[in-house]
Amino acid sequence: MNTKKKQRVLSIIFAFILLFSLAVPVLAQTYAFRLDRQTVHAYWESDGTLSLQYEFVFSNESYADPIDYVDVGMPNENFSSGLTYAEVNGTEIYHITRSAYVEHGIELGLGSMAIPPGQTGTVYFEIDGITDVLYFDSDDDGYASAVFSPTWFGSEYVNGSTDLTVIFHLPPGLSPDVPRWHKSPRGWPEEEPVSYFDDQGRIVYEWRNLNANGYTQYLFGASFPAESVPSNTIIKPTFWENIGIDPDDVFAGLCVTGFLSLFIAIPVISIRSSNKRKLKYLPPKLAMEGHGIKRGLTSIQAAILLEQPMEKIMTMVLFAVVKKGAAKVTKRDPLELEIIKPKPEGLRGYELDFLAGMKETAKAKRSKTLQAMMVQLVKSVTKSMKGFSQKETRRYYEKIIKKAWSQVEASDTPQVKSEMYEKVMEWTMLDDNYDDRTRRTFQDTPVFLPTWWGSYSPSPASRTSGPKPVSAPTSRPTPGGTRMPQLPGSDFAASVVTGVETFASSVVGNVNDFTSGVTKKTNPLPKPSKSSYSSGRSSGGGSSCACACACAGCACACAGGGR
Repeated sequence: MNTKKKQRVLSIIFAFILLFSLAVPVLAQTYAFRLDRQTVHAYWESDGTLSLQYEFVFSNESYADPIDYVDVGMPNENFSSGLTYAEVNGTEIYHITRSAYVEHGIELGLGSMAIPPGQTGTVYFEIDGITDVLYFDSDDDGYASAVFSPTWFGSEYVNGSTDLTVIFHLPPGLSPDVPRWHKSPRGWPEEEPVSYFDDQGRIVYEWRNLNANGYTQYLFGASFPAESVPSNTIIKPTFWENIGIDPDDVFAGLCVTGFLSLFIAIPVISIRSSNKRKLKYLPPKLAMEGHGIKRGLTSIQAAILLEQPMEKIMTMVLFAVVKKGAAKVTKRDPLELEIIKPKPEGLRGYELDFLAGMKETAKAKRSKTLQAMMVQLVKSVTKSMKGFSQKETRRYYEKIIKKAWSQVEASDTPQVKSEMYEKVMEWTMLDDNYDDRTRRTFQDTPVFLPTWWGSYSPSPASRTSGPKPVSAPTSRPTPGGTRMPQLPGSDFAASVVTGVETFASSVVGNVNDFTSGVTKKTNPLPKPSKSSYSSGRSSGGGSSCACACACAGCACACAGGGR
């Protein structure tokens, strides 16, 4: 065969191969995996940049193709793939470039370290120098707001739940009472993060959810003084960015109903949320939460741990000082006390502070002094909880409360029931429904009054704060021949329940204002960011997104995924 014929035959063969290759469809990659664990360290640096460290533990499904690429979403486009490092199962990989599948993302090519079907692998990735990640706080220009969302994957690829941990390392040099954590994402097991110091002395906020998932966007945030970073690294959002609206769509999408909901409904919801937050007076935990139960707390200290209303806690303190013979109520409404001298021994610090506050005759001065007492009480309980599990301890004291009520309700006779109630009275008050439960328990039962009752509810002017008078105590002989004062159960219950209301109205005034004054000292209000929005779309075998980070402090990462 001559040369020309050979070339012709080869050309025909090549043409058939080309046509055949075009006719055969390209088989798509099948990705399916479990994201067993995802841990993210976000370092908010003193130069205003963000450094990220990711650790993913993937378990590839047995029926899937190898996991050969992992896309990690970035907060924005202001990053360099040259400031990165990655490894798989401890072996460094070098295919690190901007992702072709995620709009703002990094593509990790696992190469020979691809995770085979049915096997588990750990992917580690870090990047430094991400800029334009801080915004001035929408509520306080003196603070910088840092909001971050770890990368997530397409729901069509991820199976099962994920142990997700997000750890913020705040800029160096901050004192514990300065930064503010943002509320945990919806559905998170704890509303607040665990707080402690890392090995560099930086304040850390840590969020963890053992039952998160790898396909949901979760937002985490913190605020810290703007002076902690250069001023030119903090972005001042525009009005439209603050409210999360694209100005090009305002007039096209705005109707009368939307306009009214924007300027009426949203402020109302915001005010309600703010008022509720002001009652959260416990500070974030500034030490790594330990294990085990903190036993030995008094009912009043347990009330702080359970974040009971301030007026209830101070009523409990009032009962305590009266029972110990340190004070006597001379008038119920408005509440006036006679401080007994000499003071009995064994009074606790908060009881002494309470008596000092009640000595003040001016209402404003009294309220301020009692606020200082509550601040000190909150701080002492917080200190005593260091090294112990707050969650376990709360459950422990909740069981004590339930047991106290069961002991009272199980008592056979009115006298035994009264005696038991006196012993556990302060614990029963910690029940969220203690008022209704007290009325139900003693509705049709005469109550044998404790010996100290006269010092709390003076006779004959023993009245509730409402219009209905409380019956004067009567006395009946007991089997032993002594006579014990009694009250109808309903009147006794009313006296106990309305005591809290009386305390609030006549001593602390506006309860919300009083509690807010305590919260400002023990747990400064966090500065929650406005919502960020992200929409996902599939692209080939991967996942990407259009990231519209128009919130104060938004540093939200777009979705990425194995493809």
